[in-house]
Amino acid sequence: MRILLVEDDDVLRNIVLRSLRDKGHGVDHAASIADARRLWRAQRFDAVLLDLRLPRTSASRSGLGSGLKLLLEMRGTGDRTPVLVLTAHDRTEERIAGLDAGADDYLGKPFDLDEVEARLRSLVRRVRSSDERTTLGELSLDRLARRFFLAGEPLDLPAREFEVLWELMTPPGRVVSKRDLSEKMSGAQDPLADNALEVFISKLRKRLAGAGITIRSLRGLGYTVGEAA
Repeated sequence: MRILLVEDDDVLRNIVLRSLRDKGHGVDHAASIADARRLWRAQRFDAVLLDLRLPRTSASRSGLGSGLKLLLEMRGTGDRTPVLVLTAHDRTEERIAGLDAGADDYLGKPFDLDEVEARLRSLVRRVRSSDERTTLGELSLDRLARRFFLAGEPLDLPAREFEVLWELMTPPGRVVSKRDLSEKMSGAQDPLADNALEVFISKLRKRLAGAGITIRSLRGLGYTVGEAA
């Protein structure tokens, strides 16, 4: 698994980091909300291990620290990465706040390191099993078969249009930057021209017309796919 560990306690972070890496997982770590936000948005993780009690910011009014603010922020973007939150053992309000903000599970401190990994594996299995097929409007994506279906019929797409739509649909509602899309579709021998991405987006919009979904351009941010108004 590729895991993002967000914990500001140096000792605890290093212990968990070493344990997960010894078990063969790739782990990125952050001690602040700024670093966590940057890493979380820059790449895709299988799961996030998040301490709610990161140092508070002036914008945090929950009293629970900025970890809760970060979770709310990422869920607000449509990100559905499985999140296991770490809470103080006797703080029921933390567990409730974390779950209400979109956490998938919680673990009270102190905790057993083997249980941390077991819960992360369980969350990832649960999400993957329920995430094999995504449907939006009349468009469906079967990830196992790597096929799109429109109104129940196979939708055959040229390779690059397929890659654009795949990124936008994993998951739908997520904002994908133009830079990320361009980099994913560019090869060393076949770089993507400056205006090519807009051409692919335009073709996809035409193919999906009347399917109950829309590809929106967000100025300065990128593209997102959602249900048509």
